Amino acid sequence: MSQSITDTPGSAPWEDLVTAALLGTDRREPPRSVLTPGKEAPAALLDAAAVHTVRRRAGLLPATPAPRPEPAPADDRPRLPAAAHRRLLQFLADRAAPSAGGRRGAAPDLTELLPQWLAAANERGYRAPAPLLPALLDAARARADLRPQTLAFAGARGLWLARFNPEWKYALRGAAGGSVLLPDTSDAPAVERLWEEGLFAERVALLEAVRAQDPARALDLLAGTWRTERAEDRLMFLDTLRTGLADPDEQFLEQALTDRSRNVRATAAELLSSLPRSAFAGRMADRASACVRPGSAPGTIAVDAPHACDDAMQRDGVVLNPPTGRGKRAWWLGQLVEAAPLTVWARVFDGLGPRKIVALSVADGWADELHTAWCRAAVRQRDAEWSRALLGSPGAPPESGPGTASLSERAKLLNTLPPEERALWTAAFVSAHGLSDAFQLLGVCAVPWAEPLGHAVVDALEIAREAGSYPWSFSGVMGLAERCLDPVEASRLDLLTAPPEESESASPGAGTYWSEAFHRLVATLRLRAAMHTELAG
Repeated sequence: MSQSITDTPGSAPWEDLVTAALLGTDRREPPRSVLTPGKEAPAALLDAAAVHTVRRRAGLLPATPAPRPEPAPADDRPRLPAAAHRRLLQFLADRAAPSAGGRRGAAPDLTELLPQWLAAANERGYRAPAPLLPALLDAARARADLRPQTLAFAGARGLWLARFNPEWKYALRGAAGGSVLLPDTSDAPAVERLWEEGLFAERVALLEAVRAQDPARALDLLAGTWRTERAEDRLMFLDTLRTGLADPDEQFLEQALTDRSRNVRATAAELLSSLPRSAFAGRMADRASACVRPGSAPGTIAVDAPHACDDAMQRDGVVLNPPTGRGKRAWWLGQLVEAAPLTVWARVFDGLGPRKIVALSVADGWADELHTAWCRAAVRQRDAEWSRALLGSPGAPPESGPGTASLSERAKLLNTLPPEERALWTAAFVSAHGLSDAFQLLGVCAVPWAEPLGHAVVDALEIAREAGSYPWSFSGVMGLAERCLDPVEASRLDLLTAPPEESESASPGAGTYWSEAFHRLVATLRLRAAMHTELAG
């Protein structure tokens, strides 16, 4: 900062002038040195302030220069093709443009295509144009969903630049590994130095890199500073263990079960439950199997939920107090079943597979609670076989499915299946039930949608259009289709851009809206095709 010389001898102190101006000359008389015969006090005060301001500015002393920052690191990734560069400029300019509000019109929504453009640019390994780094960092500041791809695209230069603007501090904590310059993991002194002194994003990236080469050494690094880390940092460091999680991680995770932070304890318990040979998994299996047993009648399940939550259960991550409206015993049972390895149930039910276990009748009204907990366990343990059993047939009504009627839970189950199977199951669901309940299921399918799924969605939209349904009730699905349909579908959709004939039962004005929506969909698909062509150079 610049420094100011002292007030000139004989002049009124600056603070006195400010005080008189703030309180008013009626309540605080200006210093006598500024009063001039024949001039009113307010005018004299302002004249004195003007003179004093000039003196202060003229008397500024140069500040001590700050050290020059280190140059931005080199980025040897290839440059964007010129057409792709222009497209990125268009996306960023559209982001800053004021929203028109109301109807979307027939023009593509460029802001919704920016994440896809960034992902495609990162797949091809391009570097971000240096002049656009500030706009990219601003865009990701406003939209958390853009951050992973933006930081990967911005690379080490983006992380370097983010240090100079407090509004970009998110980048210093959430930078992707590819945007951080890391030492050779075999250079022990350099690794130790970065681990001790680096930014949080650099430390996370370093931990991931070391873990990929030497998991035991990564655990040693983490254990060495674990007690001095902040709770939120411990949680994010613990999250890096998900990749390559294996039995040697058990001891560290067992120690994390006694962490001061509830979130850290819960994450440690979740990770341990994914290690079926861990002592934790064994303890949870024993507790869950004591509560869920074969019933006295053939083909049934008997449930005896826990009557208490002892200290040992709480140490293993079982939360004592349930949410409002939830019974304690049901709450504890759900947590035990969710954390128990799914392999235990074949042993409990005499070798039955998941489909046959899920089909058993559950006594005393515990079916929903038990099936919901199994759903969460299948998602946590990424068990595709159990997910298939709990999803059931896509043609069956959701409310009568074997697992859960919750569409959000079904979407999580679906996400554990291979991409091709996920698309086929969702296509069959859309064909059987239409699009009203399909939004969350469509959201977990790989992009671009596989041909059977794309055809099922287009057919369902055409049926809704011909029926004269309200098009805005399908706006969410239309938005997904714009981003996820394979661009080759554009030619097929051209026929649907014309306004349909409106029947007497059709919603007023629906035809115009449908025409506008299909025009936008076709234009967006063609823009996506052009976008990928430009990135291909």
